Amino acid sequence: MRRLLALSFVFLCAAPLPGCREAKRDPRTVVFLIESSPTSLDPRVGTDAQSERIDELLFDGLVQFDAQFHFTPALAQSWDEPDPRTIIFHLRHGVRFADGRLLTSRDVAWTLNSMRDGTVISAKAASYASIDSVETPDAYTVILHLKQPDNFLLTNLSTRAMGIVPAGSGRDFWRHPIGTGPFRFVSQQIDQDVVIERNPLSWSAVPKIERVRFAVVPDTITMALELEKGSADVEDNALPMDSLPVLASRPNLEVTDVPGTEIQYLAFNLRDPILKDVRVRQAISCAIDRDLIIRTLMDGHAQPAKSILPATHWAWNGGGPDFNYDPARANRILDQAGYRRGAGGVRFHLTMKTSTVEDARLLSAVLQQQLARVGIALDIRSYEFATFYADVLRGAFQIYSLRWIGGNEQPDLFTYAFASTRFPPRGANRGHYSNPRLDALLDDAWQSADQERRKADYAQAQQILARDLPALNLWYRDTVVVHNRRLTHVEPTASGSFSFLETAELAQ
Repeated sequence: MRRLLALSFVFLCAAPLPGCREAKRDPRTVVFLIESSPTSLDPRVGTDAQSERIDELLFDGLVQFDAQFHFTPALAQSWDEPDPRTIIFHLRHGVRFADGRLLTSRDVAWTLNSMRDGTVISAKAASYASIDSVETPDAYTVILHLKQPDNFLLTNLSTRAMGIVPAGSGRDFWRHPIGTGPFRFVSQQIDQDVVIERNPLSWSAVPKIERVRFAVVPDTITMALELEKGSADVEDNALPMDSLPVLASRPNLEVTDVPGTEIQYLAFNLRDPILKDVRVRQAISCAIDRDLIIRTLMDGHAQPAKSILPATHWAWNGGGPDFNYDPARANRILDQAGYRRGAGGVRFHLTMKTSTVEDARLLSAVLQQQLARVGIALDIRSYEFATFYADVLRGAFQIYSLRWIGGNEQPDLFTYAFASTRFPPRGANRGHYSNPRLDALLDDAWQSADQERRKADYAQAQQILARDLPALNLWYRDTVVVHNRRLTHVEPTASGSFSFLETAELAQ
């Protein structure tokens, strides 16, 4: 399958297709190819990759991260923590929303309270459950009074996690979002495009790029052709790795590759009568040849993952139980669990839901082949992304695969994804995994001020997750950006964000 796709790609790029002439377009507009439409450009609501990456260009949080994951000022120019249950933010003066309104503490309070009181329905709301009240003594001071210490509240107030919206923004805010970021919203056509432009009122550095059109192109061969013929300028981690050598040979294109933190995972619904058996999940892990997939589908542009956290993170621990590729062991586990082979050697059927994005379909096909060798018949159901993701959010799946993007750079993701208090819509524990010991460890780490104690808590948590396998950590994907050479100063990030658009330039 891999060779066939590669050959097809080479042929299509080498032979011009009828009707493939480059359409006239504004040369000042950067055309950025994405696989699917963002589900919501309300930064309080959107949790899919496209929503969060575009929102990061339109909105600002109170704080942001530097390259070493340390907090730095954003809309808050400084903050104080007089005690473990109080945070005082001092806002920048003179910051304006893209429509000219002045940003004040009232906007910050509205943003937080609208998630907490249900004005908007959001899976992010539980991330602010530690807040007891929001006080605004003046236009530029916000005081958060907490119910209990929360080591991750600053993370959840950062630009990558949320954005401040104007006071009064309701549930339809996604239709015309207004932020304080370096770009401002222009338009959106579902399943077609999102257009943003330089925000002249940005308090931070104003981008050199005038306008960006995010064009939705689900088909990867079409996406590659658009780049090859010059009718598109850039894509970020959207193309199959097989296509990269061909595109790198084109004189008008450049391929930039950096080690990434974006992690591919496989998730299970533990309410399912088969998948709730931990032995089945362990056997599936033993049946998957990650190294082979990385060498073939990923063309080596990935590293195996033993935890959600990046291996360089202070809380990373990969010392848990090992269920690496071993099909003989997978067969033994299933035999001992009583799942004997039946007609045609099949033990049971499972269904994997996936999007129609090419990478996702290829991965599901490979997993289908590998699981078949241990007697598991994997049925694949493909849907356009919005339908697929909606099913994931409401728990209508047995197995699915997605990527954690950016959020896995902080250990509060363990709580968001695996705590028994974070079943949707209060979080991303979509498989309904529950382990009281894990909950206790995560609660302790959430409140403890001792980093060594927190590190020990997270080490134990990662060992529990490595044994129980509510989800399989597959690999960290490199960030690979393919761009037209007319777009310069492109510096990809490890998280795969689109923030390089803030400093990139168009050659004259």
